[in-house]
Amino acid sequence: MAEAARKLAPVETPLYREAPNNIEAEQALLGAILVNNDAFYRVSDFLKAQHFHEPLHRKIFEVAGELIRMGKMANPVTLKTFLPAEEKVGEMTVSHYLARLAAEAVNVINAADYGRAIYDLATRRALITVGEDMVNIAYDAPVDMSPAAQIEDAERRLFELAETGRYDGGFESFSDAVKTAIDMAAAAYQRDGHLSGVSSGLRDLDAKMGGLQPSDLIILAGRPGMGKTSLATNIAFNIAHAYEPEPQADGSFKAKNGGVIGFFSLEMSAEQLATRIISEQAEVPSSKIRRGDLTEADFEKLVGCTQTLQKIPLFIDATGGISIAQLSARARRLKRQRGLDVLVIDYVQLMQGSSKASAQNRVQEITEITTGLKSLAKELNVPIIALSQLSRQVESRDDKRPQLSDLRESGSIEQDADVVLFVYRDEYYLKNKEPERNTLEHQEWETKLNEVRGKAEVIIAKQRHGPTGTVSLSFVGEFTRFADLAEEHHLPERFE
Repeated sequence: MAEAARKLAPVETPLYREAPNNIEAEQALLGAILVNNDAFYRVSDFLKAQHFHEPLHRKIFEVAGELIRMGKMANPVTLKTFLPAEEKVGEMTVSHYLARLAAEAVNVINAADYGRAIYDLATRRALITVGEDMVNIAYDAPVDMSPAAQIEDAERRLFELAETGRYDGGFESFSDAVKTAIDMAAAAYQRDGHLSGVSSGLRDLDAKMGGLQPSDLIILAGRPGMGKTSLATNIAFNIAHAYEPEPQADGSFKAKNGGVIGFFSLEMSAEQLATRIISEQAEVPSSKIRRGDLTEADFEKLVGCTQTLQKIPLFIDATGGISIAQLSARARRLKRQRGLDVLVIDYVQLMQGSSKASAQNRVQEITEITTGLKSLAKELNVPIIALSQLSRQVESRDDKRPQLSDLRESGSIEQDADVVLFVYRDEYYLKNKEPERNTLEHQEWETKLNEVRGKAEVIIAKQRHGPTGTVSLSFVGEFTRFADLAEEHHLPERFE
């Protein structure tokens, strides 16, 4: 009995546990940097001052880094003027401590290993903080925070920690922001087409937008039949097909050109979407594919196209009525597991909000969804293309080109979006207005129809960091495919 009681007795845990740290590794790395400044560049791409456990070590690493980046020497003599002279480390002054670090320095070859150990311990400390917060919030159970909201918050913080090594966001120094901006400009200079964002594969659209910019929410809207989904699938295919991975220092891959696509198809099944993309690329009408009404040549085209399509990084989630919280969680998971460069959502009005308050009011629900999508674009640092319906008031006007006021159900779509694109095809409306045959009106109508046949407009109605305007594209209705419009000076010579 006594033995059983002993087995059931709780395992005693110490009342105080020290956060994981390794002061010796921090000292060894700092010593290596002070002796040979090249050691700093072996760790600077992943190690930051906040990863050090000891506050003085943070200060030493920060100051040494600033001096080295300015092209100056960082050693015990140059560093001591920037550190508090009166501070003591045990019995030693800071000057003595710096000299001791340099004297006991390890080989510079080991610097990266020590840096990685410091980084890993900092991540473990951050994990402990996230875990403690989770436990404390779960115990306190605030009235305004449901368990689902707590899970969403914990997942967001863990994702941030996994991606950046820190979970708190917080202030970023302007010098870091400038460095990021210069890196982006350098990447644009080296990339095909000199675009700062991801190329949509449509030349004229890229020229106006500079590609799809990271952290942008791009709303793509239009009336039914205009080809919103077709344009979105065309862009998604172009990006996935152009994907060229580039290995990074930490063993992960980054897109040099193109990118990995996550496609949330709330309207169509994955099979329907795949059929549509196959039809676009193989130039076989989707109605023929569905009916099996194929010639041998058609079938060979399909097989050839399928072999190409199977290799492209395009991932489809066809869950209907997905909530913004579920979508965010799945997008984070995709980025962690496969990478993610562009997210497409077809379409916003089929999504659901997560809170009870928004479920009572559709405008509030759409506001929550668009705000959530903008936050997700910033968090994942990828462009999000979200498709949206337009209200019927477009149909009652003579000029049926959409305007920002036509965005359905909420002003928040216009407010939260960085870019608003409208798809418009004059041909669609003109076809339905055929006058009586063998009349002058019919001849005029036919001339007009021939002018707009196979043409589409993408109206850039809003763009935070670029011009607004209209881009003309060609549209092949049979294969629902958008492409660049051949310009007169790009056409081959004609011989009459």
